[in-house]
Amino acid sequence: MGTIQVKRIYEPADKNDGVRVLVDRLWPRGMTKEAANIDEWLKAVAPSDDLRKWFHSDTSKWEEFEAKYKLELQKNDAVNHLLDLAGKNPTLTLLYAVRDEHRNHAIILRQFLKDLH
Repeated sequence: MGTIQVKRIYEPADKNDGVRVLVDRLWPRGMTKEAANIDEWLKAVAPSDDLRKWFHSDTSKWEEFEAKYKLELQKNDAVNHLLDLAGKNPTLTLLYAVRDEHRNHAIILRQFLKDLH
């Protein structure tokens, strides 16, 4: 498996990003398709709408959000697609839009993928 990294979609694309996959359910505000410079948009791997809304209403519930999201990922077939991409490419960059660089679902997803390998 290659490197899996996370990056905010509003940061400029870089040649070291490898395959760039947007892992948000909603398209990022103010971002054009050209500026996003993504290889794929995999909405299915993002937290469910209910979980996303629940967490954004109270971000102090980070640990509970993490546990609930991991449960969703265990039943999510889109995870296999990301594992396949990570296996076939030297670098996979998971892109997200939220402002918090330390508490976002892409970080959980990256660790989940690494733990599966």
